[in-house]
Amino acid sequence: MTSDPRAAAEAVRANPSIPVDADGPVFREPWEAHAFAMALTLHTRGLFTWTEWAATLAHEIRRAQGAGDADTGETYYRHWLATLERLVAEKGVASAATLDRYRDAWDHAADRTPHGKPIELRPDDFE
Repeated sequence: MTSDPRAAAEAVRANPSIPVDADGPVFREPWEAHAFAMALTLHTRGLFTWTEWAATLAHEIRRAQGAGDADTGETYYRHWLATLERLVAEKGVASAATLDRYRDAWDHAADRTPHGKPIELRPDDFE
């Protein structure tokens, strides 16, 4: 999941809604663990505080609920990812357009990748 268990424990303490078991955070899909690890890394590098993260995550969850999200817990890491994208754009690390461009490229690469194989971005994925 993450190479820094202390950072993961700090994230769990600061964000009590993170799904956990006795070993720490739990993920249903690999992308959820990747999104979690990206947020840990950006927090560790000082991009945002956990207080700022929690407030932004709460806003994203409320926004999704207002749009009809049933809040069953299955979409938690979608909100986590939306929070990550929002803070990255707000902090000027990458624009929303750049994030959209990479998301589209990733979707293109995933479409051509056989199930179970690693997804690799190529220059033509951005066209």
